[in-house]
Amino acid sequence: MPLRLSIVTVALLLLSSLAFSQTAVSSKPAHAGNAKKVLIIASNVADMGDPEKHDARNDLWEYAPPYHVFVSYGYEVDFASPLGGAVPFMRDPLGISSYTIKYEGFLSKANNSLAPKKVNPGEYVAVFIGGGYGNLFDVASNKDLLAIIVKIYENGGVIGSSGHGAGAFANATLSNGQPLVKGRRIAGFPNSTEKEKDWAKQGSLLPFLVEDRLKEKGAIIVNKDNIPDKHDVIIDNRIVSTMFLPSAALVAKEILILLDKNGKPEKSK
Repeated sequence: MPLRLSIVTVALLLLSSLAFSQTAVSSKPAHAGNAKKVLIIASNVADMGDPEKHDARNDLWEYAPPYHVFVSYGYEVDFASPLGGAVPFMRDPLGISSYTIKYEGFLSKANNSLAPKKVNPGEYVAVFIGGGYGNLFDVASNKDLLAIIVKIYENGGVIGSSGHGAGAFANATLSNGQPLVKGRRIAGFPNSTEKEKDWAKQGSLLPFLVEDRLKEKGAIIVNKDNIPDKHDVIIDNRIVSTMFLPSAALVAKEILILLDKNGKPEKSK
């Protein structure tokens, strides 16, 4: 979340993005020319509403690399947000993020996100939500967007998230009345890190903590506290998640693999 990261973390971001091309789904885009669509959901919130205006913008490095992966494999991508229109981003564009902004229309899409009423869930085979605190403030409580996520999932689609993104759909409820995440292994931002950092005053500025909300809804928590590698991507019944920023592009890769298998992966990975 901070604007300054170590050289190691930046390197990991770039390597994770490049890893997609090294472990590609196939020798050519699996769905090129089929005009299949992915929905990316982002927040309209810029700060946490406190006097110091702590940053709540969407994390560019958790949105641009997955966008690049999707469009590289022939998918059309739309953005959606609670209010529609432009969604704000933190961080300077580097590597894949810079490329996709310059050559793949990332900002054109992001600055013209769809309001929920303009989204037809039946058009999309997957939905992705990246990190940044804003999603906890507006997406997580937006009933229309939560309903869209559920409809895409219940139509056989795949849900992907990175970092705080899992908090955005933690409140989603299936048509049978059960929480979407109940009994599912979900990776998301851990309480231990949240309470160590001053990004949101040890979490005190947030409407809820991601780990707490996922637990409340019956999810099986996966994060750096109980897995050996915090870069891991967790797959459980068409929900693909990671807790760590540099793995956002790998979440997109795994989403494409699931779609290529017609949504029939191993139960949990």
